[in-house]
Amino acid sequence: MTEPSALAKPPESPSDTAARVGPAVEVVGLTRSFGGVRALDGLSFVAPRGAITAVLGPNGAGKTTTLEICEGYQTADSGTVSVLGLDPRRDGAELRQRVGVMLQSGGIPPGASASEIMTHVARLYANPLDTRALAVRLGIDALGRTAYRRLSGGEQRRVAFALSIIGRPELVFLDEPTTGLDPQARAAVWDLARELSAAGVSIVLTTHLLEEAERVADHVVIIDHGHVVAAGSINELVQASGGSQIVLRTEPGLALGSLIDMLPNGCAVTESTPGRYVVDGSVDMGTTQLVDQWCRELGVAPLELGLRARSLEDVFLDLTGRELRT
Repeated sequence: MTEPSALAKPPESPSDTAARVGPAVEVVGLTRSFGGVRALDGLSFVAPRGAITAVLGPNGAGKTTTLEICEGYQTADSGTVSVLGLDPRRDGAELRQRVGVMLQSGGIPPGASASEIMTHVARLYANPLDTRALAVRLGIDALGRTAYRRLSGGEQRRVAFALSIIGRPELVFLDEPTTGLDPQARAAVWDLARELSAAGVSIVLTTHLLEEAERVADHVVIIDHGHVVAAGSINELVQASGGSQIVLRTEPGLALGSLIDMLPNGCAVTESTPGRYVVDGSVDMGTTQLVDQWCRELGVAPLELGLRARSLEDVFLDLTGRELRT
């Protein structure tokens, strides 16, 4: 394990501390079009300082475009972006010393080895992390002189993650950081991200792995069609969507009209997949007993029947729909 001191941020002077207030990122009314396609449509959100903020959305929702504008790689058509209180385009030189970036792909010399790349990038900062300790922590210390382009996809992602944090940034942008990683490597990345957050580093990430976002994120922003459809903590989003639901597994294709008639007003029943029925709304153990009674009257045996907490994935699908995106 890396010593805790290796992840600590440099000491701050009182003037530094006074200047570092407010959100890590604040986006207001952001728009961006590519030809006739409107990628961002009045997008607004806040990423709290010192928190892990997950920006979630279906393919094409505008996640990467949003991050690249915040990073200064793209320019918005309209709206404002504040990163650590600064403009990412006008104040790019200052932000480069304070912000780490992990792109979804590219940005790393393909012919250099991991060791060469990390050593070079570390020299760009006044007080970088120990490159050897960081490489050991992420399991990339044994890559030797292998060129970056010859590394596996998972190895390349770990190198990219290392480069994003090697300068001890105040804020890190991570675009799909664990794509292609095996479970052990994902755990190592998230453990390190949580340690950075505990040390006061702000993290803004995108991911399609909703279970991971549910485990690591303090704050979630869900976007669809270029605007925010929900934002808050996991608990706030789940509670706003109903909190709990009843899951019934039995024979597929049952007529649900008689069940809906039995349930309290406001309850909805769907067959989410063949033979798996979900009851949403104001549900409790009494509602579960009504579902059990309905099964007995219908003469079907439940393979599963129970009350469970809704997940972030449930909330996400409610807000963005269940149709496939390309």
